[in-house]
Amino acid sequence: MATTGAMMVVMTQPEPALSRELLRAQRGSILRDAAGADVRDEARLKRIFQDQFAFVWRYLRRMGLSEADADDAAQQVFVVLARKLDAIEPAKERAFLCGTCARVLSELRRTHRRRREVSSADSVEPIDTALGPEDVADRERARAVLDTVLDQMDLKLREVFVLFELEEMSTVEIAELLELPTGTAASRLRRARESFQAIVKRMRARGELPGSVELVGSEAS
Repeated sequence: MATTGAMMVVMTQPEPALSRELLRAQRGSILRDAAGADVRDEARLKRIFQDQFAFVWRYLRRMGLSEADADDAAQQVFVVLARKLDAIEPAKERAFLCGTCARVLSELRRTHRRRREVSSADSVEPIDTALGPEDVADRERARAVLDTVLDQMDLKLREVFVLFELEEMSTVEIAELLELPTGTAASRLRRARESFQAIVKRMRARGELPGSVELVGSEAS
């Protein structure tokens, strides 16, 4: 995989982690809703939740939602899944979830346009107690820079960029997930990289990038 500026954060920080408490609470709520929707295959729903919830939550966060909003949106996505589970083909669950994420995000943006707030209280990963205060601060700055860049990208380009660079999916997998021709997915990824690099260049010219944040490979083609 070619390295772009997004890797400044991805390659140096751990994957976002979800607390067991959140997972238990979300699963309990979703299963209660599923019971009301008369889901016949509860075991399948539990398995999908276990396998896909973290992906859905990270994706929603990377598409601009705060932690609290991502919690709520992820629950909405799985409630829809629970209600329509019997009509979803096996092995097509992630594609369904991704499409539902897009619809939930669209609805959220229609009801309120939110500027993403980045603070230590809204961090997507737990504090690593082995790190010193300066390292923690560097991570927060790097995360904030990445989020600022992503927030300026076109949504269709952003979703492909997030899936490729941050979720490490191939263009073939992305095309299948988003129900796009492979060539279209590849074209969007190329334009997304160009957009990312152009935004980074503008931010550098304006002095908006902290000196301690190194955008490794952000000028790569």
